[in-house]
Amino acid sequence: QVQPQEAGPGLVKPAQTLSLICTGSGGSLTTTHYAWNGIRRPPGKGLEWLGVINWDGSTYYSPSLKSRTSISRDTSKNHISLQLYSVTPEATAVSSCARSAAPVAFPDYWGPGPQVPVSS
Repeated sequence: QVQPQEAGPGLVKPAQTLSLICTGSGGSLTTTHYAWNGIRRPPGKGLEWLGVINWDGSTYYSPSLKSRTSISRDTSKNHISLQLYSVTPEATAVSSCARSAAPVAFPDYWGPGPQVPVSS
């Protein structure tokens, strides 16, 4: 069974970079026609899709966050790295990775996601 698992900082200060590592336990990042998404949920708000990295390594980002988001992968470790640059306190959220079918599908396996506060 696929069990995404995230690891992130306990706290990020405004204007810094939020970095999250997601391990694709039980699911290879290179399995054809699957993708791994970065998603966050701010307190009291709905889900916000950040971007995706597909099985072939191609990436796509939310247009509103494209200039401040980066997703990469290390296939030897089977993990992806999600980075959100120049964060503000409004970026406080539960940040998760989730696997979906590619090219576009609602994810079927979700990591629990740490809540990463952005605060000085």
